[in-house]
Amino acid sequence: MTGKAEQNVVIVGGGFAGFQVAKQLSKKLDAKRYNLILVNSRSYAISLPATVRLVVDAESKFEETSFVKLDRIYANGNGETKVGVVTSIEATPGVPGGAVVLASGERISYAVLVLATGSKWTGPSAIPENEADVLPFVNGWRQKFAKANHVLIVGGGAVGIELAGEVKDLYPTKKVTIVHGGAQLLNATYGNSLRKGMEKRLRARGVQFMFGDHIDDIPEAGVVGVTTRSGKVISDADLVVSARGGRPNTDYVTSLGEDALNGSGFVKIHPTMQLLAHPSIFAVGDIIDRVEQKQAAKLGWHVPVAVANIISFLNGVTPTKQYAGAPEMIVITNGKNGGMGYFGFFGGFTLGDWFAWLVKSRDFMVSNFRKDLGY
Repeated sequence: MTGKAEQNVVIVGGGFAGFQVAKQLSKKLDAKRYNLILVNSRSYAISLPATVRLVVDAESKFEETSFVKLDRIYANGNGETKVGVVTSIEATPGVPGGAVVLASGERISYAVLVLATGSKWTGPSAIPENEADVLPFVNGWRQKFAKANHVLIVGGGAVGIELAGEVKDLYPTKKVTIVHGGAQLLNATYGNSLRKGMEKRLRARGVQFMFGDHIDDIPEAGVVGVTTRSGKVISDADLVVSARGGRPNTDYVTSLGEDALNGSGFVKIHPTMQLLAHPSIFAVGDIIDRVEQKQAAKLGWHVPVAVANIISFLNGVTPTKQYAGAPEMIVITNGKNGGMGYFGFFGGFTLGDWFAWLVKSRDFMVSNFRKDLGY
């Protein structure tokens, strides 16, 4: 490894969670003592929220702005990005330190390990890990949306709603239907004002809805017609798009033993963000076993706790900072010009199109993302 320091602090995953931890640690770690190594499957981070526009709208040129190199996040060059995929972790319960093993076979030892691998997605949000596959994937989706006559979106959460808005922006006359298992869009975290408000906005654009139903198997592109779980036939649907929620990207964590994850694949942690049996392993972001909506906004609360506790741990002090949860809030776009925001404080309140446009709809906060990464 580069650097003359003897010990490595390794972060797995260069998405919102991983690069923010890397950025903060690079300011605080003594480079003479520690090498900071961020392992990510690509040399760049991707602004995941922006993928709904990236895969629909070629004119957005989001492939030029929402993929940002991970080379400027380190204060004083104190850190390095290694392109690779971690397949397992070598660690003994209760014993500090260990190693991660990459798909290439390379082993990297660590004094502290941070797990920040986020969610695995389906459909157009499932950006390939291999850089060479990314642009063909994006262009393939753009062509599918362009050719389709009836786009059927499976899942009425934030991703499904935003995708519908993007399709309607570019192709106002295309038929778009959202199939959603619940009786309303989104989930009960966000209150009726937002859930009904987004439905009303989409209906005004001609989006149709099938609530309380499911599509179990997504047909291949080009297959026309699909049958829902309840037996309804949608005979003209020629592009069925999965917009189901993500699941935790934690398969590699099973190498620590069955009890490291809960039944849904989330990493079990103490409020200090440390794994239950492994005090030198920390976890942040979408993968942690906490009852909360999984989104980048939570990192404003996760990262400071993890970073403070990592520094304490490396200094031989028992970590004491605790994560006590974060308020629920969300901004959902409806194409480039509208949407709604929801904030969970003061009993919960919503803001409308002007606010969504101001904060997110214009460019999916890509300019902020770039700035955050030093570009």
